[in-house]
Amino acid sequence: MVVKKTELLIIGSGAAGLTAAIYAGRANLKPVLFAGEQPGGQLTITTEVENYPGFAEPVLGPELMAVMRKQAERCGSEIHDLSVAEIDCSASPFRVKISDGAVYEARSVIIATGAKAKWLNIPGEAKFRGFGVSACATCDGFFFRGAEVAVIGGGNTAVEEALFLTKFASKVYLIHRRDTLRAEAVMQDKLFAHPKIQFMPDRVTEAMIGTENPLKLTALQLKNLKTGASETLTVDGAFVAIGHQPQTELFKNQLSLDAEGYIAVKPGTTETEIPGLFAAGDVSDKIYRQAVTAAGTGCMAALDAIRFLERD
Repeated sequence: MVVKKTELLIIGSGAAGLTAAIYAGRANLKPVLFAGEQPGGQLTITTEVENYPGFAEPVLGPELMAVMRKQAERCGSEIHDLSVAEIDCSASPFRVKISDGAVYEARSVIIATGAKAKWLNIPGEAKFRGFGVSACATCDGFFFRGAEVAVIGGGNTAVEEALFLTKFASKVYLIHRRDTLRAEAVMQDKLFAHPKIQFMPDRVTEAMIGTENPLKLTALQLKNLKTGASETLTVDGAFVAIGHQPQTELFKNQLSLDAEGYIAVKPGTTETEIPGLFAAGDVSDKIYRQAVTAAGTGCMAALDAIRFLERD
């Protein structure tokens, strides 16, 4: 078997991975990037992006990622629409097996596999995703000025999203399957004191309903767990806030992960506990989860890798 060698291998093709590829390519490292099962990352399943710097007008998520990919290739990156099947982090160079059977040895690796929002997997949810259904209030809240929206969840994330949405929406419903929230007490105090927020406990969302032309969410089908009654809640938007799942399956038992599965990095860097292995974007960031912050850590990871390779 022919083993291919590279100075830098990048896993993931979202904003973090592609930015890392741009910077590494400009440093003449000729990085090899594997785009994974969802080339372009989470932005490819969003519609308009209004908050990415440099675009005066809204840009479609897939278009933004296509432009970023083209830039990475122009800077000298080699990009493959394949996934990494296995990686051995126990020794340098790192040995990486690709989904097509190819094997690479890399002196450094940037992990930019991202995180996926957890979804309810109910009727209508996938259909109206991007058309009234979202998993990121800070990304999409602006589109719901003066609207009535619902947040589904009961933890810190759900309460934070509900409070954030009050900046735009006229009414925010917080739907939770229990009669008490899991969020911190101080956050609950803020939520219950806010005049725009209505807590709807003991309810599960069974379906998302909307129109076909135009494609748009118009209501949620709820079930009251105490009474068993069905309810229809008219809303313009729904934000699913039940958590995120970092894509770190490849690195279990090889890297230190926190309780939620995110990769631990040294403060102020993208360095993991293993020299030459770096993590960027949502795979190590459970706080901000924005395209621009992912791109920023992608830049950091490339610079960290460049310095590591110069020292090694």
